[in-house]
Amino acid sequence: MERDRLSTVFAALADPTRRQILDRLGEGPATVSELAEPLPMTMPAVSRHLKVLEAAGLISRDRQAQWRSSSLRVEPMQEAIGWMQRLGLVWEQRFDRLEAHLAARPTAPDHDIQTTT
Repeated sequence: MERDRLSTVFAALADPTRRQILDRLGEGPATVSELAEPLPMTMPAVSRHLKVLEAAGLISRDRQAQWRSSSLRVEPMQEAIGWMQRLGLVWEQRFDRLEAHLAARPTAPDHDIQTTT
């Protein structure tokens, strides 16, 4: 069964190394060697992370002569943000209803609580 796009995006974002790569690509396109430079891993490991990001649609990869650069794509992130915002709105509405319900409840009379000493 094929995974839906949102699940693929969240799975790709779950890894801190891939998030670090996305942060770097937010500054502009970069080659694999530029992306690998600050990371404590081999170039093939970075390439595997890039393949996951590309499969999720979070980056695009271009080849110009012998250089292969990666660029950030915003559309999948916008879809994920939209989904989270819709979910946040649902929770806000639920909390508003709970607050209204609690405010409408009659208050209990004050009872003096006596403690024995």
